[in-house]
Amino acid sequence: MSTNRRKFDREFKLRVIERSFEVEKVTDLAKELGIRPELIYRWRSELANHGKNKSFPGNGNKAMSEEEREIDRLRKELADVKLEHEILKKAIAIFSRKDGKNSSL
Repeated sequence: MSTNRRKFDREFKLRVIERSFEVEKVTDLAKELGIRPELIYRWRSELANHGKNKSFPGNGNKAMSEEEREIDRLRKELADVKLEHEILKKAIAIFSRKDGKNSSL
């Protein structure tokens, strides 16, 4: 039996965080919204660490600076080039192999 994972948009998270500072107990707010209190605390932490503009990028994307994005892009590019290099090495080995057959008649 699998359950569907709920997704919350950025605006919802920001409103919940705002309300969490206004209520007496975060657990009461969590019960009211039907979410776990740990989730609210995690959202608070992310907002505190990354600021309002960079927190909650959405869809599994990491909150990264421009430098981190560039490093990530370069790592992916390097992995692609390494894979191409390995494929070419194997192709050269296959085509340069002497199989004992003479192609000239």
